[in-house]
Amino acid sequence: MCGIVGAVAQRDIAEILVEGLRRLEYRGYDSAGVAIISPQGELQRVRRLGKVQELAAALEQQPLSGGIGIAHTRWATHGEPSEANAHPHVSNGDLAVVHNGIIENYEELREKLQGLGYEFVSQTDTEVIVHLVHHYLKTSDSLLQALQTTVKDLRGAYGTVLMDRRDPSRLVVARSGSPLVIGRGLGENFIASDQLALLPVTRRFIFLEEGDVAEVTRRGVQIFNVAGQPVERAEIESELSHDAGDKGHYRHYMQKEIYEQPQAILNTLEGRLVGNHIVPEAFGTHAREIFQKVKHVQIVACGTSYHSGMVARYWFESLAGVSCNIEIASEFRYRKSVVHPNSLIITLSQSGETADTLAALRLAKELGYMASLTLCNVPGSSLVRESDLAFMTRAGAEIGVASTKAFTTQLTGLLMLVTAIGRCNGQMTETDERCVASALQALPSQIEQALKLDKQIEPLAEQFANKQHSLFLGRGDQYPIAMEGALKLKEISYIHAEAYAAGELKHGPLALIDSEMPIIVVAPNNELLEKLKSNVEEVRARGGLLYVFADRAAGFSSDDTMRVMPMESVADIIAPIVYTIPMQLLAYHIALIKGTDVDQPRNLAKSVTVE
Repeated sequence: MCGIVGAVAQRDIAEILVEGLRRLEYRGYDSAGVAIISPQGELQRVRRLGKVQELAAALEQQPLSGGIGIAHTRWATHGEPSEANAHPHVSNGDLAVVHNGIIENYEELREKLQGLGYEFVSQTDTEVIVHLVHHYLKTSDSLLQALQTTVKDLRGAYGTVLMDRRDPSRLVVARSGSPLVIGRGLGENFIASDQLALLPVTRRFIFLEEGDVAEVTRRGVQIFNVAGQPVERAEIESELSHDAGDKGHYRHYMQKEIYEQPQAILNTLEGRLVGNHIVPEAFGTHAREIFQKVKHVQIVACGTSYHSGMVARYWFESLAGVSCNIEIASEFRYRKSVVHPNSLIITLSQSGETADTLAALRLAKELGYMASLTLCNVPGSSLVRESDLAFMTRAGAEIGVASTKAFTTQLTGLLMLVTAIGRCNGQMTETDERCVASALQALPSQIEQALKLDKQIEPLAEQFANKQHSLFLGRGDQYPIAMEGALKLKEISYIHAEAYAAGELKHGPLALIDSEMPIIVVAPNNELLEKLKSNVEEVRARGGLLYVFADRAAGFSSDDTMRVMPMESVADIIAPIVYTIPMQLLAYHIALIKGTDVDQPRNLAKSVTVE
């Protein structure tokens, strides 16, 4: 959730570190800091509360020079957002550390270190790392050895980087549960929590594995596994393209990413949908063999990805004839569960580093699932590396914290997956596959049509300016879309929003309905339409204020109590994806009116790499 950047080079690296933080700011933005060892061997540190721009402004007033340094942008876990709690943290004026994750036994370690005479100046769990390394360095041959000893004392998740002003030639790093990547250069090397931070300086990357500890100098990289043995990790050439400073003509990254969805979905389909056929090998070399055996699917995910999994459950059971469970990863990992025979575990994550989802995958392997598959947007991420099969959604870099194109490309990939499994297990006919393929081919243009509602939604959003609560309704596979719509609204506008399956209204939510409560309804022209109309009438009878996004042929018309936004007719199978678009646009325009930070909403971060 926080961002790490480090560099060791012959040139001044302050600008590289700050630019890297800008590219990672979507991961955390409570505070930011940088530490650089000067050519004279002094440990220079600047930290600021707030966003990276505050740090950049401070560095203009107080420039730092040097060829080795570390930087961090923080999302608070232990200790309030403050300059004192901002990273890097220092021990004895010699060592500096940056850290992502949570040290679960930090109180015990803090007490031990205080007994050894160390003074703590922050509320963070991170400070125990730098003091522990300083303590063990007294009896170690090197900074690397001191870190290797330190990690044996740590319980929890960490991606951490340290440097010592007395030896300004190397950085040492450790990874357990929180991602770190090494960027290779010519006569210089870099470290970051996400390769996006380093794209301006390199496209050659080494992804550290769980338990790895490494030493990084200008000339080389040495990596040691959890057992302390030297290991080689593959170097990968990145094909990512992203300029974190370029929103083009768009006002926010979220707006840009909403409008990128037609192209993102085309990228998801490219090479995987050939004619009227979904290629099973798009999910992995042995996918066809595994899919033929699948009798049950267990999906685990968090947040927006959980909603895409909920839609997929309808598809798996109705199209592929495969039973499907969907569970929030943080719940799945902490309960005893029964593994069905020939069961496939599916993980969904934009980043591929979501802590609870990654832990759920590792648990599933212990429990004996037949195979694992991940749908992810980041090649080389932990979920991709640790799963038997992987499908890259190809959404491109998503910077806005509230997910948009990552969600719709996940849904697109899941529909392809359902079809591939249905064909491999014999539950879907060639005609069935052709129908899905035709709908998928039409999807980008259907998204384009939905985006044209933007100008109509913009004035509609003004009616939400003074609202404190709202309710979203849907039925069938549109119920998860209602949930996603409610999540988007609460994430970026801070309006309390809840979603219900429309048939549940009379079991409680009707008590909330009055003339001040906006009710947003998703209403495609499907087999549940008449049932949904009855639910809408229940709301109207109680004075509710209705906003209905409905198929033109669904028979809704606007009046004093109901505003209807007409949608073009779409195939039932892709309707959940298309009806997502107006939910995103509505949340975006309401947030603009409310004056909130659209791209970086309060208290949230993009990639949740801590539990």
